[in-house]
Amino acid sequence: MDAIGLSIFANRIDAVCGEMGATLQKSAFSPNIRDRLDYSCAVFDARGELCAQAAHIPVHLGSMAFAMKDIVSVIEWSAGDMIVLNDPYKGGTHLPDVTLIAPLFIAGDLTGFVVNRAHHADIGSETPGSMPLSSDLSEEGLIIEPTLLVKNDQLDEQYFTSLMKNMRNRRESSGDFIAQIAANRRGLMRLSALIEKMGIDDYLSSLEHLNNYASILAKKSLADIKDGEFSFKDVLDDDGQGNINIIIKATVKFEQGDITVDFAGTAGQVTGNINCPLSVTAAAVFYVFRCLMPAQTPACAGSFKNIKIVAPKKSVVNASFPAAVAAGNVETSTRIVDVVLGALAQALPDRIPAASHGSMNNLAMGYVGGKVDDSEQPAWDYYETIGGGMGASSVSDGLDAVQTHMTNTLNTPIEALEMKYPLRINRYQIRQGSAGEGKYKGGDGLIREYEFLAPAQVTILSERRDHRPWGLAAGEGVSNDAKVGINLLNGHHLAAKQSFKVSAGDVVTVKTAGGGGFGLVKR
Repeated sequence: MDAIGLSIFANRIDAVCGEMGATLQKSAFSPNIRDRLDYSCAVFDARGELCAQAAHIPVHLGSMAFAMKDIVSVIEWSAGDMIVLNDPYKGGTHLPDVTLIAPLFIAGDLTGFVVNRAHHADIGSETPGSMPLSSDLSEEGLIIEPTLLVKNDQLDEQYFTSLMKNMRNRRESSGDFIAQIAANRRGLMRLSALIEKMGIDDYLSSLEHLNNYASILAKKSLADIKDGEFSFKDVLDDDGQGNINIIIKATVKFEQGDITVDFAGTAGQVTGNINCPLSVTAAAVFYVFRCLMPAQTPACAGSFKNIKIVAPKKSVVNASFPAAVAAGNVETSTRIVDVVLGALAQALPDRIPAASHGSMNNLAMGYVGGKVDDSEQPAWDYYETIGGGMGASSVSDGLDAVQTHMTNTLNTPIEALEMKYPLRINRYQIRQGSAGEGKYKGGDGLIREYEFLAPAQVTILSERRDHRPWGLAAGEGVSNDAKVGINLLNGHHLAAKQSFKVSAGDVVTVKTAGGGGFGLVKR
């Protein structure tokens, strides 16, 4: 293919994913999907190799790219099928992330798949928000192994009803599931139209060209790195179950264009839920290297085929069933990014930024329903992540108050939040002075303060409350690290990971960490 033709093809297949995402957002019932955009969409070939993805959630997309081949190879697919799953050990990430996979058949032949993954604030956990302080996967909610949800284009009503029995707000949950089905149907329609217009042979040939082009760009982006090994380690604050300073170590090896990321020296899996399946670890690694590639690099399997990941079994980065994983997807994935970036900073000192705020600052809340003060209180679930400071680079300051690395969700607009839930946002502002100093300053974090208007159960899963986001190139004996985050209940400090009850009038405040600085700090 000529360059123009290849570019047009890449954008057309990307547009399929983008339209799937728009359909999902506009059809969803929950603020988590509709307002925060906590979802992702992608297209795969018949073998489960990534063909295209929209610019959605990195931890969703990288994990799907890693796991899809194993998922699709063990299922007998038929036209009109859709599989639903969330099992972290069978292709998922953590239980709230529900994945729907639909095959595309052209002239009776399996040609590819469309997939979407969306975060459900209620997936049947006893703790509202379905992000509990858990020590076993079974405590985190409903475990869905790959199961037919749609057969011959018809929803399995009996199975769907059984799923909804586990949810507190069945109307909202069912609406989100149906929105995911609609998104896949839109993807099938658009991908089918594209293939029909091109012809199946040209479509498959174009995919091959796209992967070859991506592979060439990926290798060129790292061509200036000499063969060698670079190691770095960092720690997670704790697992919420008494284990602290949990080590994650990565050694990045470059050898004749091939890359191996080895996590030997990383802590074994722990009691708390900061463990993650290997697919999440792969997502974090893929994300880092994708950031080093040119912007025009296609988001397909060819971009990552020269990257190998080695991780000890039963470690926090390659956990085994039934280890708890709710926070592994959100917190550990973020620390894996920090560690791989820390290793690469030794090889590419001018291209790697300082550490960002290093946490998704997860806040899950709600009420299970029942009597309070002789009145009936409705059940509700809500979950959100909160941004922080971005690390500075060798050419610019870090951004203030943004989501970084493994998530790029939006915040829920205050108006939508207060209209739907018994909450009031008293403060939402930049946390001045939380960033690391340097020639280039890190970004400042956020302050978000919630006043509860009714009783609720609240769970916080956060990181960088004990260990500061690191800066780079500060000069000997000088720190350009950022400030840690702080969690408060009515002005009193909370642990990084804690579940607790609140009454009407109580105030929870989350102050997120800043980003590290870059370069010499003025004394």
